[in-house]
Amino acid sequence: MQRKKFLTTSAGLIAGAALGPAALLAPSDRLNIAAIGINGMGWADLTGALKDPSVRCVALCDVDRNVLDKRAASLAATGKVDTYGDYRKILDRKDIDAVIIGTPDHWHCLIMTDACAAGKDVYVEKPAGNSIVECAAMVGARDRYHRIVQVGQWQRSQKHFADAVAFVRTGRLGKIRLVKAWAYQGWMHSIPKQPDGAAPPGVDYTQWLGPAETRPFNPNRFHFNFRWFWDYAGGLMTDWGVHLLDYALLGMDAGDPKSIMASGGKFAYPDDAAETPDTLTTVYEYEGFNIQWEHAVGIDGGPYNRNHGIAFIGNNGTLVLDRQGWEVIPEHDQKTPRMDAVALQSVVDNGVDLHTANFLEAVRTRNGAALKAPIEAGAHVATVAQMGNIAYKTGKKLFWDTTNRRFTDEAANRYLAAAYHNGYTIPKYFS
Repeated sequence: MQRKKFLTTSAGLIAGAALGPAALLAPSDRLNIAAIGINGMGWADLTGALKDPSVRCVALCDVDRNVLDKRAASLAATGKVDTYGDYRKILDRKDIDAVIIGTPDHWHCLIMTDACAAGKDVYVEKPAGNSIVECAAMVGARDRYHRIVQVGQWQRSQKHFADAVAFVRTGRLGKIRLVKAWAYQGWMHSIPKQPDGAAPPGVDYTQWLGPAETRPFNPNRFHFNFRWFWDYAGGLMTDWGVHLLDYALLGMDAGDPKSIMASGGKFAYPDDAAETPDTLTTVYEYEGFNIQWEHAVGIDGGPYNRNHGIAFIGNNGTLVLDRQGWEVIPEHDQKTPRMDAVALQSVVDNGVDLHTANFLEAVRTRNGAALKAPIEAGAHVATVAQMGNIAYKTGKKLFWDTTNRRFTDEAANRYLAAAYHNGYTIPKYFS
């Protein structure tokens, strides 16, 4: 799979769009959906989808009965909602058209590929996969089963993000030599170490672990904070990184990097419970420009006085973009600006609601090409983010072999696939 094809129309997109007549749903038909993993973004995504009056949630799944009962009670007025602790029981139901997946990252690939095989369309939270091989498998499953698959990179549905990319592509910034993307997260603090113990009542911890290595239950590795442990996720690199690097790649129409290098560590909180680096700089080399990722925990003082963003740095000026809006800051020759400034263009819409609506419309029309964040786009940026983590883990400058989908360094290639345990095997749906 070529990374250019992840970003533009591809054979996969065509496959997603060219579904047979038997799969067509009339626009007036009610869509029955289910949500799997509903503690955080899965619930936000479901809430967005239910703003469409023709959508009905008929089932919920979560391994934490406490979360499951709370969410089911919230939907009691909408009609009968069945609850499950095992996602496979949802996939067995013929009356469910689509599923939302909001589980921890290490479950995304398995549930999404199983859902496609079961004939369901899928809205899967970011990052798409928890390894480079998983990302490829997810694209392959969509292609094999001809499903509609959207990744929860909701910024792609917001007007100001699209407008910013359109401006970048006008060429008015001049030659762009560097794109910076960053997440400085001052609200994140040290995670104190806690002893192992029993899982809370109502939690099916074995099911929560799934393909991850079996370990005693620890509250730091559970709700939300699972992001900072390699067994389940990739830290800020894959959490915020896939949102922000996505727009760096999109603006530059960037495919595979030629090389990747990363440096960082646990500089802020060296002795806390987290495993992933709290400070990291990653540089991706492309032909004629670089993309740079930065993240830092516990501080907000990011570039351009923004705690997150993307900056397209050109010879004539710099476009700075974040979730609040975008602006252009001109370069000057002495006192003469090389281009006109653009004042802040503020956010005007709700990205999650627009993104779920985009998914539902694609499900109804069977038009995969209409998706704002199809699986190949989500897989591309997740792959690039994983490359950054692999460069960090190896401590080397890595070179990517696009033809063979491998690094030239064999020691780095052992990180291409996530390790699966407990009898689970990684899906092999390669295009």
